[in-house]
Amino acid sequence: MSTVTQHRLPVPKLLARRVGRALAEFTMIRPGDRILLALSGGKDSWSLLELLREWQAHSPIPFALGVATVDPMSPEYDPAPLRAAVEARGLPYYLERQDIYGRAQQHLGRPSYCSFCARMRRGVLYACARREGYNVLALGQHLDDLAESFFMSLFYNGELRTMKVHYRVREGDLRVIRPLAYCRERQTRDFAEATGLPVIPENCPACFAHPTERAYVKTLLAQQEARDPRLFRQLRRAMLPLMARGLPQLDEGWT
Repeated sequence: MSTVTQHRLPVPKLLARRVGRALAEFTMIRPGDRILLALSGGKDSWSLLELLREWQAHSPIPFALGVATVDPMSPEYDPAPLRAAVEARGLPYYLERQDIYGRAQQHLGRPSYCSFCARMRRGVLYACARREGYNVLALGQHLDDLAESFFMSLFYNGELRTMKVHYRVREGDLRVIRPLAYCRERQTRDFAEATGLPVIPENCPACFAHPTERAYVKTLLAQQEARDPRLFRQLRRAMLPLMARGLPQLDEGWT
């Protein structure tokens, strides 16, 4: 292997500890797992890629790692630079082009627009994982994302829910993990900027033309955190049972 593919970026200790804690507490990685990481090219997915590479190099648990990008064919999104950057790291790369943007136009401006796109992307990633022989899909949502989802579900659906951090898909053949569940968005931003990760923008024109509920909730949480810096620590504790939903089923049939 070349020195280029062996090179790993220095990972901040706090960020690495939080990822390690989530991986351990939620038993996200099992020996022999083949993990497909969803890389949009943004700061969060790039940070997760480097963190999993670091974990792979030092963990006693052997696992394989591959990378997939979903190109929704939005005119503002160009994933072309990602292939060379991923392959320089010695990892297999899959670019999945689907006209999600075109199919989503009927949802433009509706509250369901973003969730529709997210479901479509996950479906494409599930298909890629199955085709290429991966059994785990790693997604880059962090604690801020989980908190925003919690309040969106509370405000707009009247339900106490958030993203689960480790679960099996309905068909039972794939597991989904979110190793950044204990990490803050500002940590991935700082890491990406400090190390010069090749971040590319994933600009959706609908998000700029139609302010979303998520943007409103993000602003609300930022205002509250300015008043009480302990906010996200308390939210993490409150959301933990919701984050862990589905975990008991994971052990069925495992040895």
